[in-house]
Amino acid sequence: MSRLLKDKNTNRRAFLLAGSAAAAVAAPSLKAIAEAAEWDAEPRGTVGRFHERLPNLLVESEQDFYSGFRDWHTLEIIATSQRRALEILKENGIAPDEKIPMEDVIALMENDPIMGMSVLTWENTQQAIWDTIQRVYHENADLYFDEMEAAEKMGPGSIELHPEMHIPQYASYEIHLQPGGYVGDPFAGYIYVHGENAVFFNGNHQDNAQRSLARRVPAPPDGKVNRVLEQGCSSGQFTLALKDKWPEAEVWGTDVGAPMIRYAHQKSVDLGMETHYMQELSEESRFPDEHFDVITNNLLYHELPEKIGIGVIEESFRTLRPGGIFFPIDQYTENAPNMTAFGRFWGWRDYRWNEEVWRFEYENLDMEGEMRKAGFEVVRGPVVRRGNRGLYSEDGRPLGNVMGIKPA
Repeated sequence: MSRLLKDKNTNRRAFLLAGSAAAAVAAPSLKAIAEAAEWDAEPRGTVGRFHERLPNLLVESEQDFYSGFRDWHTLEIIATSQRRALEILKENGIAPDEKIPMEDVIALMENDPIMGMSVLTWENTQQAIWDTIQRVYHENADLYFDEMEAAEKMGPGSIELHPEMHIPQYASYEIHLQPGGYVGDPFAGYIYVHGENAVFFNGNHQDNAQRSLARRVPAPPDGKVNRVLEQGCSSGQFTLALKDKWPEAEVWGTDVGAPMIRYAHQKSVDLGMETHYMQELSEESRFPDEHFDVITNNLLYHELPEKIGIGVIEESFRTLRPGGIFFPIDQYTENAPNMTAFGRFWGWRDYRWNEEVWRFEYENLDMEGEMRKAGFEVVRGPVVRRGNRGLYSEDGRPLGNVMGIKPA
């Protein structure tokens, strides 16, 4: 097994971002807990089955506030900005459903105070969510380094790290403003899983969203599921949900970010679930041909350049066995892009201010066409999370999520 840190005498705090609270000493209570525990750091216990509580009440209270604010922002501020967008269009003699160029959308709305306020409050809250979580893990860095390192020696399951691998530039962006992104902060997995829960308005303590998606991932037509892969698994929540769905299968999660799969593995060990993790690129994996029965991913494509996304489709075809299922899940695998003026403005906000740098490349990706080019038979699978822009057949039935079947 490859190790991220081969020398126990390495100054592990050198991995922390410059300017962070890396020099802070862990609180005595956390030290005492760490000394008493065999390996698992749970300073304040867990919330149900899946999530350890944040290390102190202050940061948990801050996250509760940000979660509530985001909920209010969605219900009130975004709704207000949508109404303002319609007013701007009317003032300029543009019909609400008229498709206008993106540069015109930006020119009309970027400098409007209401539109600007909606963007500023959204992004500032996003930054505050990440900052408060990052700070508390950096302040107790040794405790959590020890936890990850101890878990790497344990099962069930396994982890394979490749510290020598080249991290491509596209993977180094701070997507949705997470400090350090998925590769640049050693506690990226911890930060991500708690920040995501706040974005879900504190409603994902049991990985509810990922477990709901996993229930909808289909088995191959012949019903055989021996090996399952989640590409771009990040903190492993969807990987674990897939293991729940197919407990007898060999389930793998891969990600370019070593910090993400280090967290995922220690969580799997904590839960006693036999899942396997490997640090690698989804478009260039180490798996043999025709290895998996099911390959899936969740919100991967909108964080990849279009060319890399096509590479992931081709690699999925190579590593699926004949009759296997490819089931990608992202914003447009079931829904059409929102092409209203407000929808395009909010998409531009995501691209410009939320570091979703590949959003528009993904919007232009012909997912079904590229799947067919790779060799898949393309059909519509189960409905995953249809919104009001879901795709429907002529008789009004939802078409469901795009799905590829490798011909036998």
